[in-house]
Formats: sequence, structure tokens, C-alpha cells
Amino acid sequence: MNFIWNDGGRSTSGFVGLAGDCVTRAIAIATGLNYRDVYNSLGKAANKTVRNGVACSVGDDFLRQRGWNVEPGGDLPFQMEHLPRGVVVTHLEKRDSRRGGHFCCVIDHEIHDTWNPMDDGDYVIVGYWIHSGAKTGDDKLSRAPLRPRDDKQELTQNEFEKILKRLRALDTTASNHASTEGEKRNALRMMQSLMLRHNLSRDDITDDDNVENVSYTRMACPVNGRRACTWEKSLAAYVCDEMFPMVQWYYGRKQNRTLFWFYGPVDDVQNCIALFRELLLTIATAAQLQYGGYSRGSGASYAEGYVRGMPKQLSEPAPETSADHIFSQSALIHVRTLAVHQAALDWLRLECGISLVTTRGSGRGQHDPEAANRGKRHGSKHDLSSVAGRKRITHSNR
Repeated sequence: MNFIWNDGGRSTSGFVGLAGDCVTRAIAIATGLNYRDVYNSLGKAANKTVRNGVACSVGDDFLRQRGWNVEPGGDLPFQMEHLPRGVVVTHLEKRDSRRGGHFCCVIDHEIHDTWNPMDDGDYVIVGYWIHSGAKTGDDKLSRAPLRPRDDKQELTQNEFEKILKRLRALDTTASNHASTEGEKRNALRMMQSLMLRHNLSRDDITDDDNVENVSYTRMACPVNGRRACTWEKSLAAYVCDEMFPMVQWYYGRKQNRTLFWFYGPVDDVQNCIALFRELLLTIATAAQLQYGGYSRGSGASYAEGYVRGMPKQLSEPAPETSADHIFSQSALIHVRTLAVHQAALDWLRLECGISLVTTRGSGRGQHDPEAANRGKRHGSKHDLSSVAGRKRITHSNR
């Protein structure tokens, strides 16, 4: 199933910070209702905040009252053939664990969520909701209910950024001493109208890299083999450390393949995994052509050397920049990076139910120093000029 990043209108409804809001998000996407309205209704029914999740029974009652019926999932794997077409709200749980669980909206066999549960491979369908007006047959085809249009949720990211840019321009006009009193009043009036229409506050229009305003996601990149090669791990670390420092990674197995997961700010993760895939193919192909393989022997040594030789610190400070300014800027970037890393870890635990542990691996035998040095020379010549420099922090208010 294809994956489409969708927060259900959470950010455009004015919510910030981390939340285990999968029930609210899935229902908002499926029904087309305003995220804030669903959030408040579920909170009232649960008699508590739903920021950190809500009991399945609360979401069940909410959907049933609005004409949705639940169907048993039979603990079948979370796969396309086990769900009808149309709009479906699925209740997923890990195969070997009944702690927690996850709600996800699937529309015409496309996953709408902030991360893709199919990446884990061991989620099963406990049950799923379809609208009572949907028709199902032997081919498991269902028709989606008519969903009300919500202007807040129809906003694309580009449109939202344009609104913020317009608000910032108006704010500049209103605070500019050179503006006339009429220009100031007009700017303030237009600002108030835009903020009310899109449920924004003054905090939303400040360009201060607030970590609380960053939206997170998690994406996986599969590689061949049950064991990750040393150079593949080094490459993941290189891409994150040198190119996208806001992104973090980990790896694990899925059947006979290894998956590298990247998590962090939405835009950075998407760009990071695209670059990781490109470099994987480039290095593996070079090792294959020269040594007949890339997972062991001289081919693996060549790939390891290639990664070690790749350029470091792509964004160098301008020569005229003072040492004190460079130190101050680096310290600020470092602090913000650590803050995003911690927030992403909290998001991973809260939203995906994943707590990472550090393990130690054994070294690889049959190292070929000559192949490694050759790879290092080739890696040092790798052209990364088409890739933007080191990233700092991004706003992914989607």
C-alpha cells in the first residue's frame, strides 16, 4: 500500500508539540471532520485529554454514533487484500503484543498517517470501521461516505506557508515606524482576519525555529540480506551526521531483509532517505562492477573505504566570519539539534511505541586494505554539490 503523510489537520488547527493522537487523527481523516472538533469530542467522552491517546472504546462509540460499523479483522496481517476499498479506519496491534495499539486511516488502499505501519511488518488487523452507507460485495469493494469539506484540512503545505509569509509581511508593516497610522491599522485588521480564519496565533508566525512546531515522521529503507553490512550502517550515519543532522536512524530485520529506519522532521526525513537510497545504489554498483559483490570480501572493504572517504562538513563558514560568531552559531545549532533529537525520540516512543536500545556488533573478517584504500580515493571524489548543505532545523507544520 502507498503511504501518504497526513496529520489529519492537527497543525493547521493550531496544535503543536508531541501527541499520541492516532485515534483523533484517523477519525478526522476518515470523516473529514475538523481535527479540533474530533479532539474535543473524544476528550469530553473520555473525561480526560486525548493528547496521549484514548481507549479504543471511546473511538468505537464516536464512529458508531456517526453511522460507522465495525468489522472483525481476524488478526490478519495488515495488507491490502485484507481491507475493502474506500475509507476505512483500522485498529492495529503488534502480533505478539496486546499493549497499546494503533489507529490508522486507509483510503482506497492508501495509508494516510504520520508514519507507515507496514514498515514494521508484524502489525495485525484487530478490526476496522466502514461507513454504514458503504456497500461491500465478494470483491470487498466499498464506497466511501460523503465527507464534509474542511478548508483547514484542505490547505496544502505550500498554501499554509504562503499564509504565514503574508502574516509576517503584515506584522512587519504594522510594527514599522515608517508606516502611516492608516497602514498600521489596515495591516493589523488583515492580520486578525487571517489568523481567525485559519486558527493561528501570533506564536505561529514567529520565525524562531521552535522545536514544538516541528512535525515528525518515520520512514524505512529496505536493504538486501538479513544482516546489515558495516558500510551500510556507516552510510546511514554519514547521511544523518553530515547532510541531515536533524534526522536519526536505527535498523532491524523484517523476514529476510534488513530495514533502515529514519525518523525526525518530515521534510528532512523524506530528503534523507532519498539520498540514502541513491548512495546505496551508487556504492553497491561500484563495488559489484570492480569486485563482483558488496556484502563481503574485497567488495565490502571497497564500500567501507568509499564511505570513509566521502566529503565531510559540506557547509564551511565564510572566511570573513569571526571565530566568536562561528562558535556562537555552532553552539546554537548544536543545542537545537539535540532538542529536535530528544523530541523525535519522544515522538517515536509515544506515537510508534518504540524504545531504542544500543547494541554492540562484532568486527568483520577478511578485510582488504588495498580495496578499502581504493574505495576511499573514489569516495573522496564523490560529487555532492547538487545536495543542499548541512540542514539546521525545519518547520514541517503539515
